[in-house]
Amino acid sequence: MGYSAEQMVRAALAQFPNAEVPVVLLARAVKREQLADAVERAAASEAIIAHTLVDVERRRELLELARERGVPAVDLIGPLLDQIAAKLEIAPLGEPGRYMAHERSYRERMAAIEYTLAHDDGAHPEDWGRADILLVGVSRVGKTSLAMYLAVLGRKVANLPLVAELAAPRELFALERGRVIGLTIGLPQLIELREWRQSRLGVRLESSYSSVAALSEE
Repeated sequence: MGYSAEQMVRAALAQFPNAEVPVVLLARAVKREQLADAVERAAASEAIIAHTLVDVERRRELLELARERGVPAVDLIGPLLDQIAAKLEIAPLGEPGRYMAHERSYRERMAAIEYTLAHDDGAHPEDWGRADILLVGVSRVGKTSLAMYLAVLGRKVANLPLVAELAAPRELFALERGRVIGLTIGLPQLIELREWRQSRLGVRLESSYSSVAALSEE
């Protein structure tokens, strides 16, 4: 009963490779009628119930119903919760679905990071419509670092470097204005960052990439 229980049962069944055992998943069983129905179905098919009910009252009800019908019921999480509670001297919340909510949030953050990495530096403008935010600005204004920070928070972020000699992609103007964020920076700070970047790359400092006149125009 429940996704966590299913994973544990399948892990156990992997130790019996020659046995064909059907696994029936009953998720979000929170009412006594649902528990009673599950017990009746198990009794009819001579099945075992494995559950991860975190609510103490629901757990007690299920064990009581199973005992009345002679159905084996294995509590996969209750003893562990009791041990942790005793060790921490804190009562568990007993709220179902908290693990799945955490997993869903984790998967959403991972998807946001993957999207952001794939849409760095103006890549794949045809897919900007899926972005929560599009950051635009000149080179070295901090687009990539800010994009990754926002991605860790769960935002899908693309970024576009603005280059004076190149026209912006037409996809930029098709986006909702509220999702396009322009980043600015002071000229002295930008010059310092550009010169540092050039020194790291071994490029001569007289380049227009870091000259005051060129950056003022940019």
